[in-house]
Amino acid sequence: MPAEWAAHDRCWMAWPCRAALWGEGLEPARRAYAAVAKAIAGFEPVTMLANGEDLADAAALCGDQVACRAMALDDSWMRDIGPSFVTDGRGGLAAVAWGFNAWGEKFHPYDQDAAVAKALLGDLGVRCFSAPLVLEGGSIHVDGEGTLLTSEECLLAANRNPALGREEIEELLRRHLGVKAFVWLGQGLQDDDTDGHVDNLACFVRPGVVMTVVCDDPADPNHPVLQDNLMRLKKARDARGRELEVVELPLPRERRYVGDQRLALSYANFYIANGGIVMPSFGDEQDAAARDIVADAFPDRRVVQVPASDILVGGGGIHCITQQQPRP
Repeated sequence: MPAEWAAHDRCWMAWPCRAALWGEGLEPARRAYAAVAKAIAGFEPVTMLANGEDLADAAALCGDQVACRAMALDDSWMRDIGPSFVTDGRGGLAAVAWGFNAWGEKFHPYDQDAAVAKALLGDLGVRCFSAPLVLEGGSIHVDGEGTLLTSEECLLAANRNPALGREEIEELLRRHLGVKAFVWLGQGLQDDDTDGHVDNLACFVRPGVVMTVVCDDPADPNHPVLQDNLMRLKKARDARGRELEVVELPLPRERRYVGDQRLALSYANFYIANGGIVMPSFGDEQDAAARDIVADAFPDRRVVQVPASDILVGGGGIHCITQQQPRP
């Protein structure tokens, strides 16, 4: 599996449609998705999948720079329902279709989302490897040199693969993604519906360098969790035996809630595009500082911030709603 910073042929997204999840936030979410799609389209081609009845509205909001394509959907988290593309180093492209159970049976129905990866690969004529593993793409991140970053809370959760232990899961990831070494973080952000997806916590910036979210408020429940993850990264080694250089990225200062559930706001939930970074802003005092840190970490890419609060209402961020197709 190539690193996200490798060249892409396209970015895939999916149009919000689960009314029971979004409620009154559905139309604001659609506008926010369109804004993200248009920002990414400034760097690389983007295709938005949408239910047939939503296709015209998606095309109208996304504009001419974003292609729209009909696909049966339950909702809109392309990182988690889409395929994970892999390359063979000789110009060949294939992809892994993981099992999908709506983040541990949290939302129903999900049968159409569970079929998206195979349906899309069939349309593209791309070889599909069906993995006997329930996994969402937002729960893993790779450096393209054999190292995979993930979290114990998610991959070892009983609501995903109760019959599989750490060693069995690692072996399936080795076989399907070509990885050799694993960096395991612990827990995820408070109230995160994904059960600790790593794309809210940390990501590789380049081989040997990882960016991780930290919290400077000892009273915040996320503080000890993120400190533990930071310590794990400082002790870790990658597939080539290197100690990791760690770049720290702050959490937004303001805590936000839907009802009594805290939203998992994270600046690490960004998309690495061809020549650019599309990252969230939240109208928070940390927005500018986070942007500067990301820009320093990716000096060869232009950073664009897109307001993402309306996406977070549904339980995810910019990385969660995107899926890159690498250029083999």
